[in-house]
Amino acid sequence: MSRATAKKASVSPVDILQAMADPHLFAPHFRDMDSWKAWRAFLAALFALPMDSEALATYQACTGRAEAPSEPAKEAWIPTGRRGGKSRILALIAVYLATFRDWRPYLAPGEKGYVTVIAADRRQARTIMNYVRAFLTGTPLLAPLVAKDNTEDIELTAGVVIEVATCSYRTIRGRTIIAALCDEIAFWSDDTSANPDTEVLAALRPAMATIPGALLLAASSPYAKRGALWQACKRHFGKDGPVLVWRAPTRVMNPSLPQSVIDEAYEADPASAAAEFGAEFRSDVASFLDRQLVENAVDADVLVRSPAAGITYRAFADPSGGASDAFTLGIAHAEGDAAILDCLYERKPPFSPVEVVGEVAALLRSYGLTSATGDRYAAQWVVDAFARANVTYTHSERDRSAIYADCLPLFTSGRARLIDNPRLVGQFAGLERRTTTGGRDRIDHAPGAHDDLSNAAAGALTLAVKASTAKPTRAVFIDFMSR
Repeated sequence: MSRATAKKASVSPVDILQAMADPHLFAPHFRDMDSWKAWRAFLAALFALPMDSEALATYQACTGRAEAPSEPAKEAWIPTGRRGGKSRILALIAVYLATFRDWRPYLAPGEKGYVTVIAADRRQARTIMNYVRAFLTGTPLLAPLVAKDNTEDIELTAGVVIEVATCSYRTIRGRTIIAALCDEIAFWSDDTSANPDTEVLAALRPAMATIPGALLLAASSPYAKRGALWQACKRHFGKDGPVLVWRAPTRVMNPSLPQSVIDEAYEADPASAAAEFGAEFRSDVASFLDRQLVENAVDADVLVRSPAAGITYRAFADPSGGASDAFTLGIAHAEGDAAILDCLYERKPPFSPVEVVGEVAALLRSYGLTSATGDRYAAQWVVDAFARANVTYTHSERDRSAIYADCLPLFTSGRARLIDNPRLVGQFAGLERRTTTGGRDRIDHAPGAHDDLSNAAAGALTLAVKASTAKPTRAVFIDFMSR
């Protein structure tokens, strides 16, 4: 591929649709090409390639536009149903841009250009990288372009790196990005960030600003009516311009998926299925706690409140087996009608549950406690493990959803006081209220997120308000349980 001299990005004479259909390039990765017709229409729209009448009709139905685009898109937002093939298409676009365009005129000597695929979690990131690797190493014409093949990135001989990353703006800064492909952006979560999608996008756009033809894509099954995907759809769907919004149900993008699978999903949970397979944003999901309310409850720089004589403490545990979730414990007390969080213990996996129960028991005793309440995780195992540590463990009569509901008035009335833990704030602010098929509200963390800290804290706070009035605590500025 020759070095470009024009001001625009050098474009290969082979367009992406030709490469997708070429048996020497990507056709072996798309065996039933008819089932990819809708995606081919999307690619034609994305790169402003000619469309036949069928592709144009698909384009019009999925974009709300009348006229086919005359210029390639600078951004594309793709709310589509699950199992529609979007991860494979993102990988295809990543490989095509990295290998069929010459980006060297826009890179300084020694500088690398990045095609960054950002996924909701590491599992999804590995899935996309497997597609990328297959497109490159499984295509004899492209395999010689691979200079280094690492676990999370592949470096090409032309100075381009295809990498996968999880949704953190910290991993983006300092790079020159020629393309960013955001997978499942509606489900990005970060305990320390209120809006990980918008923060990542804010880091991406400056990193792409100096590269002509740089491309931003965001694909996801829709979720709640909030966040960057929802805002992009509201602003750009059905409108001509450089920002393309392509919204389509699963069966439009992947007609090979059996209709029976979708029918069963709708029967089990219509609201969830409408989002996951129908590409409809959910109207039954709302934020539970405003982040500002949670931040107002934080006592700045107070990491732990040391035990004090004459105070009645209460403890709530959210146990874990040590493989995936954290083991957490909250300790709180009441002062008048206020509930005050004193200490928050967290052990992240992997760990030995028996060892952690011993640590928790020692912490409880330091606050004069020989008992704790907690959820029903591994019911009898937890009770027995605490008993061996001379601690009485009682299963909570309220599940986590009810506990969060009980805790809400403490925040809205300003009677909750928290220690300064950004991840605790993030988990409280990330809680969602969902309306179930029976019409009842359910409060829980968002898909892919966590609430181990907030569950332990909420449980301790609600238990504490039932205790008698106690003496004020003394705030100290050390975290003696940090690990």
